[in-house]
Amino acid sequence: MSLFATRRAALGAFLGLAAGIAGLIPAPSFASEPVRTAHEQAVVDLLKVFETGDLSRLNVINPDKYIQHNLDATDGLAGLKAFIAAMPKGAVKGETVRVFEDGDFVFSHGVAEMGGAKLAVFDVFRFEGGKIVEHWDNLQPMAAPNPSGHTMIDGPTEARDLDKTETNKALVKAFVSDVLVGGKLDAFATYVDGEKYTQHNPMFGDGVKAVVAGFKGAAAAGVVIRYDAIRKVLGKGDFVLVMSEGSISGKPIAFYDMFRVEAGKVAEHWDVVAPIPPKAEWKNANGKF
Repeated sequence: MSLFATRRAALGAFLGLAAGIAGLIPAPSFASEPVRTAHEQAVVDLLKVFETGDLSRLNVINPDKYIQHNLDATDGLAGLKAFIAAMPKGAVKGETVRVFEDGDFVFSHGVAEMGGAKLAVFDVFRFEGGKIVEHWDNLQPMAAPNPSGHTMIDGPTEARDLDKTETNKALVKAFVSDVLVGGKLDAFATYVDGEKYTQHNPMFGDGVKAVVAGFKGAAAAGVVIRYDAIRKVLGKGDFVLVMSEGSISGKPIAFYDMFRVEAGKVAEHWDVVAPIPPKAEWKNANGKF
Protein backbone atom coordinates (compact mmCIF):
# COMPACT_ATOMS: atom_id res chain seq x y z
CA MET A 1 0.00 0.00 0.00
CA SER A 2 1.36 3.46 -0.88
CA LEU A 3 2.24 6.10 1.70
CA PHE A 4 -0.77 8.15 0.67
CA ALA A 5 -3.18 5.23 0.82
CA THR A 6 -1.82 4.27 4.23
CA ARG A 7 -2.24 7.76 5.67
CA ARG A 8 -5.69 8.14 4.07
CA ALA A 9 -6.82 4.80 5.49
CA ALA A 10 -5.57 5.75 8.96
CA LEU A 11 -7.36 9.07 8.83
CA GLY A 12 -10.59 7.50 7.64
CA ALA A 13 -10.57 4.74 10.24
CA PHE A 14 -9.79 7.04 13.15
CA LEU A 15 -12.22 9.83 12.30
CA GLY A 16 -14.91 7.39 11.23
CA LEU A 17 -15.11 6.01 14.77
CA ALA A 18 -15.71 9.46 16.23
CA ALA A 19 -17.96 10.86 13.56
CA GLY A 20 -19.84 7.86 12.25
CA ILE A 21 -19.97 9.59 8.89
CA ALA A 22 -18.86 8.21 5.56
CA GLY A 23 -19.11 9.06 1.88
CA LEU A 24 -17.31 11.22 -0.61
CA ILE A 25 -18.54 14.30 -2.46
CA PRO A 26 -17.19 16.03 -5.53
CA ALA A 27 -15.18 19.20 -5.29
CA PRO A 28 -17.16 22.34 -6.15
CA SER A 29 -16.50 24.35 -9.25
CA PHE A 30 -16.16 28.11 -8.97
CA ALA A 31 -16.91 30.26 -12.00
CA SER A 32 -14.52 33.12 -11.29
CA GLU A 33 -11.25 33.61 -9.46
CA PRO A 34 -10.97 36.28 -6.74
CA VAL A 35 -8.30 38.98 -6.87
CA ARG A 36 -5.18 37.61 -5.15
CA THR A 37 -1.95 39.07 -3.84
CA ALA A 38 1.32 37.94 -5.39
CA HIS A 39 2.03 35.60 -2.47
CA GLU A 40 -1.49 34.15 -2.55
CA GLN A 41 -1.17 33.42 -6.27
CA ALA A 42 2.28 31.92 -5.71
CA VAL A 43 0.75 29.45 -3.24
CA VAL A 44 -2.07 28.53 -5.62
CA ASP A 45 0.50 27.91 -8.37
CA LEU A 46 2.72 25.90 -6.04
CA LEU A 47 -0.10 23.60 -4.95
CA LYS A 48 -0.76 22.77 -8.61
CA VAL A 49 2.66 21.10 -8.75
CA PHE A 50 1.18 18.06 -7.02
CA GLU A 51 -1.26 17.71 -9.90
CA THR A 52 0.90 18.73 -12.85
CA GLY A 53 4.34 17.60 -11.72
CA ASP A 54 5.76 20.89 -13.06
CA LEU A 55 8.75 21.30 -10.75
CA SER A 56 9.60 24.71 -12.23
CA ARG A 57 6.90 26.13 -9.96
CA LEU A 58 9.02 25.17 -6.98
CA ASN A 59 11.18 28.20 -7.70
CA VAL A 60 9.08 30.10 -5.15
CA ILE A 61 10.71 27.96 -2.43
CA ASN A 62 14.02 28.98 -0.87
CA PRO A 63 16.37 26.14 -1.97
CA ASP A 64 18.58 26.64 1.11
CA LYS A 65 15.82 26.81 3.74
CA TYR A 66 12.53 24.92 3.63
CA ILE A 67 11.23 23.74 7.00
CA GLN A 68 8.69 20.96 6.55
CA HIS A 69 5.96 20.17 9.10
CA ASN A 70 4.17 17.57 6.99
CA LEU A 71 5.42 14.56 8.91
CA ASP A 72 5.17 12.27 5.86
CA ALA A 73 7.88 14.25 4.02
CA THR A 74 11.57 14.67 4.74
CA ASP A 75 12.92 18.16 5.35
CA GLY A 76 14.07 20.67 2.77
CA LEU A 77 13.41 21.22 -0.92
CA ALA A 78 14.95 17.85 -1.76
CA GLY A 79 12.46 16.19 0.57
CA LEU A 80 9.56 17.95 -1.14
CA LYS A 81 10.77 16.90 -4.57
CA ALA A 82 11.04 13.30 -3.40
CA PHE A 83 7.54 13.53 -1.90
CA ILE A 84 6.15 14.73 -5.25
CA ALA A 85 8.11 12.16 -7.22
CA ALA A 86 6.63 9.35 -5.09
CA MET A 87 3.12 10.24 -6.25
CA PRO A 88 1.86 8.19 -9.19
CA LYS A 89 1.58 10.36 -12.29
CA GLY A 90 -1.94 11.74 -12.71
CA ALA A 91 -3.11 10.34 -9.37
CA VAL A 92 -3.46 13.71 -7.63
CA LYS A 93 -5.96 16.46 -8.42
CA GLY A 94 -6.83 19.49 -6.37
CA GLU A 95 -8.57 22.82 -6.11
CA THR A 96 -7.72 25.78 -3.91
CA VAL A 97 -11.05 27.16 -2.73
CA ARG A 98 -9.76 29.91 -0.43
CA VAL A 99 -6.36 31.54 0.00
CA PHE A 100 -5.49 34.39 2.36
CA GLU A 101 -2.32 36.33 3.18
CA ASP A 102 -1.46 37.49 6.70
CA GLY A 103 1.91 39.19 6.94
CA ASP A 104 4.61 36.63 6.15
CA PHE A 105 2.06 33.80 6.07
CA VAL A 106 -0.39 32.51 3.45
CA PHE A 107 -3.03 29.95 4.39
CA SER A 108 -5.16 28.06 1.92
CA HIS A 109 -8.23 25.82 2.15
CA GLY A 110 -9.20 23.39 -0.56
CA VAL A 111 -9.78 19.84 -1.70
CA ALA A 112 -7.31 17.25 -2.94
CA GLU A 113 -8.09 13.99 -4.68
CA MET A 114 -5.61 11.17 -4.19
CA GLY A 115 -6.25 7.84 -5.80
CA GLY A 116 -9.94 8.62 -6.20
CA ALA A 117 -10.51 9.68 -2.57
CA LYS A 118 -11.11 13.32 -1.70
CA LEU A 119 -9.53 15.14 1.23
CA ALA A 120 -10.26 18.54 2.76
CA VAL A 121 -6.91 20.32 3.18
CA PHE A 122 -5.46 23.34 4.94
CA ASP A 123 -1.96 24.46 3.92
CA VAL A 124 0.07 27.19 5.62
CA PHE A 125 3.24 28.70 4.13
CA ARG A 126 5.68 31.21 5.59
CA PHE A 127 7.53 33.61 3.29
CA GLU A 128 10.90 35.18 3.94
CA GLY A 129 12.50 37.55 1.46
CA GLY A 130 9.86 36.71 -1.13
CA LYS A 131 10.50 32.96 -0.93
CA ILE A 132 8.66 30.19 0.94
CA VAL A 133 10.74 28.88 3.85
CA GLU A 134 8.25 26.87 5.93
CA HIS A 135 5.12 24.74 5.48
CA TRP A 136 2.39 23.21 7.64
CA ASP A 137 -0.75 21.29 6.61
CA ASN A 138 -3.69 19.23 7.84
CA LEU A 139 -5.81 16.73 5.85
CA GLN A 140 -9.08 14.93 6.51
CA PRO A 141 -11.22 12.66 4.31
CA MET A 142 -14.18 14.53 2.83
CA ALA A 143 -17.46 13.45 4.37
CA ALA A 144 -21.05 13.69 3.24
CA PRO A 145 -22.87 16.99 3.86
CA ASN A 146 -23.65 17.62 7.53
CA PRO A 147 -27.17 17.67 9.05
CA SER A 148 -27.66 21.22 7.74
CA GLY A 149 -26.56 20.30 4.22
CA HIS A 150 -23.17 22.08 4.28
CA THR A 151 -19.98 20.48 3.01
CA MET A 152 -16.51 20.80 4.48
CA ILE A 153 -15.46 23.40 1.89
CA ASP A 154 -18.51 25.28 0.56
CA GLY A 155 -19.52 28.81 1.57
CA PRO A 156 -18.00 32.30 1.10
CA THR A 157 -14.53 32.42 -0.44
CA GLU A 158 -13.45 36.08 -0.48
CA ALA A 159 -12.31 38.04 2.56
CA ARG A 160 -14.22 41.17 3.53
CA ASP A 161 -13.68 43.79 6.26
CA LEU A 162 -9.93 43.87 5.64
CA ASP A 163 -9.55 46.74 8.09
CA LYS A 164 -10.84 44.50 10.89
CA THR A 165 -8.27 41.69 10.52
CA GLU A 166 -6.51 42.17 13.86
CA THR A 167 -9.76 42.78 15.73
CA ASN A 168 -11.26 39.60 14.29
CA LYS A 169 -8.13 37.58 15.08
CA ALA A 170 -8.29 38.72 18.69
CA LEU A 171 -11.99 37.85 18.91
CA VAL A 172 -11.53 34.36 17.47
CA LYS A 173 -8.47 33.65 19.62
CA ALA A 174 -10.46 34.60 22.73
CA PHE A 175 -13.35 32.41 21.54
CA VAL A 176 -11.15 29.35 21.02
CA SER A 177 -9.32 29.98 24.30
CA ASP A 178 -12.53 30.23 26.32
CA VAL A 179 -14.80 27.71 24.61
CA LEU A 180 -12.52 25.05 23.15
CA VAL A 181 -9.33 25.18 25.22
CA GLY A 182 -11.10 26.33 28.39
CA GLY A 183 -14.08 24.02 27.89
CA LYS A 184 -16.56 26.78 28.70
CA LEU A 185 -19.32 25.66 26.34
CA ASP A 186 -21.77 28.07 27.93
CA ALA A 187 -19.53 30.93 26.75
CA PHE A 188 -20.61 30.30 23.13
CA ALA A 189 -23.32 32.91 23.59
CA THR A 190 -20.68 35.56 24.32
CA TYR A 191 -19.10 35.17 20.89
CA VAL A 192 -21.93 33.95 18.63
CA ASP A 193 -25.09 35.88 17.70
CA GLY A 194 -27.80 33.49 18.85
CA GLU A 195 -28.22 30.59 16.42
CA LYS A 196 -26.62 32.47 13.50
CA TYR A 197 -23.75 30.03 13.27
CA THR A 198 -23.19 28.23 9.97
CA GLN A 199 -21.42 24.94 10.52
CA HIS A 200 -19.27 22.99 8.01
CA ASN A 201 -18.03 20.32 10.41
CA PRO A 202 -19.54 17.06 9.06
CA MET A 203 -20.84 15.97 12.47
CA PHE A 204 -22.85 19.03 13.52
CA GLY A 205 -25.69 21.09 12.07
CA ASP A 206 -26.06 24.86 12.21
CA GLY A 207 -26.49 26.77 15.44
CA VAL A 208 -24.84 26.79 18.83
CA LYS A 209 -27.23 24.27 20.36
CA ALA A 210 -26.18 21.59 17.88
CA VAL A 211 -22.47 22.09 18.62
CA VAL A 212 -22.88 22.12 22.40
CA ALA A 213 -25.11 19.05 22.24
CA GLY A 214 -22.55 17.33 20.02
CA PHE A 215 -19.66 17.96 22.41
CA LYS A 216 -21.71 16.86 25.40
CA GLY A 217 -23.02 13.80 23.55
CA ALA A 218 -19.51 12.79 22.53
CA ALA A 219 -18.30 13.10 26.12
CA ALA A 220 -21.24 11.02 27.36
CA ALA A 221 -20.33 8.35 24.82
CA GLY A 222 -16.74 8.31 26.07
CA VAL A 223 -15.27 10.34 23.17
CA VAL A 224 -13.34 13.07 24.97
CA ILE A 225 -12.37 16.00 22.72
CA ARG A 226 -9.63 18.17 24.22
CA TYR A 227 -8.00 21.34 22.93
CA ASP A 228 -4.78 21.78 24.89
CA ALA A 229 -3.08 24.77 23.26
CA ILE A 230 -3.39 27.26 20.42
CA ARG A 231 -0.29 27.09 18.22
CA LYS A 232 -0.97 29.76 15.61
CA VAL A 233 -3.66 32.33 14.68
CA LEU A 234 -3.78 33.74 11.14
CA GLY A 235 -6.38 35.90 9.45
CA LYS A 236 -7.44 38.16 6.65
CA GLY A 237 -10.50 40.35 7.08
CA ASP A 238 -13.43 38.26 8.29
CA PHE A 239 -11.59 34.89 7.96
CA VAL A 240 -9.45 33.59 10.84
CA LEU A 241 -7.58 30.26 11.02
CA VAL A 242 -6.61 28.80 14.40
CA MET A 243 -4.15 25.90 14.56
CA SER A 244 -4.43 24.00 17.85
CA GLU A 245 -3.00 20.91 19.45
CA GLY A 246 -5.10 18.50 21.49
CA SER A 247 -6.48 15.00 21.61
CA ILE A 248 -9.54 12.82 21.04
CA SER A 249 -9.89 10.09 23.63
CA GLY A 250 -6.20 10.41 24.43
CA LYS A 251 -4.94 10.23 20.82
CA PRO A 252 -2.87 13.29 19.74
CA ILE A 253 -4.76 15.50 17.30
CA ALA A 254 -4.10 18.58 15.18
CA PHE A 255 -7.14 20.85 14.99
CA TYR A 256 -7.30 23.44 12.20
CA ASP A 257 -10.40 25.59 12.73
CA MET A 258 -11.31 28.45 10.39
CA PHE A 259 -13.96 30.95 11.37
CA ARG A 260 -15.72 33.78 9.57
CA VAL A 261 -16.64 36.84 11.64
CA GLU A 262 -19.66 38.98 10.87
CA ALA A 263 -20.63 42.17 12.72
CA GLY A 264 -18.30 41.37 15.60
CA LYS A 265 -19.57 37.84 16.15
CA VAL A 266 -18.35 34.39 15.08
CA ALA A 267 -20.73 33.43 12.27
CA GLU A 268 -19.30 30.44 10.38
CA HIS A 269 -16.91 27.54 10.93
CA TRP A 270 -14.87 25.07 8.86
CA ASP A 271 -12.35 22.59 10.21
CA VAL A 272 -9.92 19.81 9.42
CA VAL A 273 -9.14 17.35 12.22
CA ALA A 274 -6.27 14.88 11.85
CA PRO A 275 -4.34 12.52 14.13
CA ILE A 276 -0.68 13.31 14.78
CA PRO A 277 1.34 10.16 14.02
CA PRO A 278 3.70 8.66 16.60
CA LYS A 279 7.14 10.29 16.60
CA ALA A 280 8.73 7.06 15.41
CA GLU A 281 6.86 7.50 12.10
CA TRP A 282 7.92 11.10 11.46
CA LYS A 283 9.99 11.69 8.32
CA ASN A 284 11.37 14.96 9.74
CA ALA A 285 12.15 16.28 13.22
CA ASN A 286 10.22 19.58 12.96
CA GLY A 287 6.97 18.43 14.57
CA LYS A 288 3.40 19.08 13.46
CA PHE A 289 3.42 22.70 14.63
